[in-house]
Amino acid sequence: MNNTFRTIIVFAGCVCAAGAGAVEPGNHEGATTSDVARVTAPQFSPYAGRTYPTRVFWGDTHLHTSISVDAGTMNRVGQEDAFRFARGEEVTTTGGLRARLGRPLDFLVIADHAEMYGLMPQLLSGDPEILSTEIGKKWYTALTSGNQDTVFATAMEIVASLSGKVAPIKSDKAVRNAWQAYTALADRYNEPGRFTAIIGFEWTAIGGNNLHRNVLFRGNSSVANRTVPYSQFDSQNPEDLWKFLADFERQNGAEVLAIPHNGNLSNGRMFTVETFDGKPLTKELATLRARFEPIIEATQIKGDSESHPFLSPNDEFADYEKWDKSNLNGTEAKQPEMLKYEYAREALKTGLALDRKLGVNPFKFGMIGSTDAHTSLAAVEEDNFFGKHSGVEPGPHRWEHVVIAAPDPKYTIHGWQQASAGYAGVWATENTREAIFDAMKRKETYATTGPRMLVRFFGGWDFTADDARSRLPAGVGYAKGVPMGGDLRKSPGGKSPTFLVAAMKDPYSGNLDRIQVIKGWLDQDGKTHEKVYDVAWGGDRKTGADGKLPPVGNTVDVATATWTNTIGAPELSTTWTDPDFDSKQPAFYYARVIEIPTPRWTAYEALRYRVKMTPDVPMTTQERAYTSPIWYTP
Repeated sequence: MNNTFRTIIVFAGCVCAAGAGAVEPGNHEGATTSDVARVTAPQFSPYAGRTYPTRVFWGDTHLHTSISVDAGTMNRVGQEDAFRFARGEEVTTTGGLRARLGRPLDFLVIADHAEMYGLMPQLLSGDPEILSTEIGKKWYTALTSGNQDTVFATAMEIVASLSGKVAPIKSDKAVRNAWQAYTALADRYNEPGRFTAIIGFEWTAIGGNNLHRNVLFRGNSSVANRTVPYSQFDSQNPEDLWKFLADFERQNGAEVLAIPHNGNLSNGRMFTVETFDGKPLTKELATLRARFEPIIEATQIKGDSESHPFLSPNDEFADYEKWDKSNLNGTEAKQPEMLKYEYAREALKTGLALDRKLGVNPFKFGMIGSTDAHTSLAAVEEDNFFGKHSGVEPGPHRWEHVVIAAPDPKYTIHGWQQASAGYAGVWATENTREAIFDAMKRKETYATTGPRMLVRFFGGWDFTADDARSRLPAGVGYAKGVPMGGDLRKSPGGKSPTFLVAAMKDPYSGNLDRIQVIKGWLDQDGKTHEKVYDVAWGGDRKTGADGKLPPVGNTVDVATATWTNTIGAPELSTTWTDPDFDSKQPAFYYARVIEIPTPRWTAYEALRYRVKMTPDVPMTTQERAYTSPIWYTP
């Protein structure tokens, strides 16, 4: 061997052989260079031996295809094309447009509605069994009429018909066949290490007050096929869903979880302190909910559910993509007192109070984003947004078209009110069903409204300013604290908790405006409180006398749907100590990362189709991410 590589250097209390790695101090007399390399190789690389998650995987846990009874009234794109699209392949939409993601996703859950699962393709094929029913023949005639107004009206009729306790058309055989065809397809598209196809469905307690959940299986088709999708025709009560999931796990040795979404459209039902029947919440039910609902979907096409300005009047970023006029189908107006039981931040605060009362926190959840697209396309990039359903595909008039028709026109939702959101970021050890599912269970997840910014958030007692300078924040984060979704217990010596937070911009999106830490806590009198702290920001801005950080500015040119990253910062990292900590008060903390203003999807649409939208249509957005909380429980 070349003698150059046998030079021994003594440095910082250890012996190092150039080109051979580090050696623990000791007697290495007579050792050859190859011996030294064998002894020391595991200690040279900072990446060797790591067991914690080192990658964030991006996915959508909430996508509908032509199999869903509502989507299938207009959508002709099936489950296989949905998987192909998520993997980065090009497909053709129902309206004949070519579509492709800017970047592939890492995982996908096709969560078609459990209610009459697989009925619509059977109906549209002219299946004799379906057409032998009066309602089936009526729907078939309307949906194949070629008249778009008739199709849309029938689609609304079909959705409304699901509000009853009995399926309008019932075929257990058709449901089982469609379910097993889907689980087999998911197994075929599941490629560990490359792309994960998680099996799931949506339990849809149809009616005005949204209580929907997406159910995910950890295992493959051999596990999922031991049941069929549990639907609202089995029960409209989420408590019965949790009991069904508990029975399924116990009988099959399997694991499942449920993800609530759109609390903002539940009219006070999603995060209530009562049972479904209006009785006081019990410890047993609170335990079931905490067990099976470890995360919630905080943002999606039908609006953002993180916070609301009525609940958080001092939070200037709470007013984001609101759908808050009524319940889901526009049959009941929103009342201010309902809002407390609809939004994630308020639910996290309520959970602290329930924990003190019941000994269990039913709202100890993490956060993700997903799409709820009914187009089969998990596409929510602002410049590549394909909309809520196939009736509002990109075009010169979709901004003004009706997305959801309501009995009262003032509650009707128009195209421009759709939010191009969101995606789930999951810190997992590998891209497999098991690793991603396990990360969701431990809440090591975060929500974004579409961009793929990288966010780390750790809590502990001993983080220092130097820790924020590390290019590997996870190394010190896991060594000295707990990650997002974790727990801090009794404060050592009354110390205040410290937090390490780091964020890096999506290379295809805007710079970062700021990082905030949102704290909620419960005082000795049982009252809940919240406070938003700006902890890191781009530029040389200073907080004002009111403690507020000035806006970052705005470089968007709406006419050309462009912006410049000349403001903000490409990355932010800091450590922060809670200045208002009381060791006797339970609390939670989560990070919110805000981007600089960038063009909203409506600006891209106006440019492409040369349309002038009305002044009430927003043309810019400040995309964001919400991490799962870290709880302090004395």
